[in-house]
Amino acid sequence: MEIIIGSIPPLAPQSQKVPAKGATFIEAQLLHIRPPRKGIAGPSGRERRQKQAQDPLKGRVLTIMIPDASLLPPDIETARYDVSIRLIRK
Repeated sequence: MEIIIGSIPPLAPQSQKVPAKGATFIEAQLLHIRPPRKGIAGPSGRERRQKQAQDPLKGRVLTIMIPDASLLPPDIETARYDVSIRLIRK
C-alpha cells in the first residue's frame, strides 16, 4: 500500500490547438453533395453569373442544414467566417 499526502492526480494531456476566439461548434446535417460548378453560358455566350468565381476541379459543394439557426452569428450573411467541418460517421 502506498500513501501519498499532499499530491494531486496527474492532469490529462491537453490538446495543443486552442480554438480561436469566438469559435463555436454547431451540429449540422449533410443534405446534399454535388460536383463543382461549370461555366453557365447565357444566350449571348457570356457567363450569366455576376460574380466571377471558379470552383476547384477536385472540389465538392456540400449543402448542410443547421437545425437551430439561433446558434449562427447574426452577421453570417455579411461577414466572412472560416468554417471547419468534422465528419463523423453515424
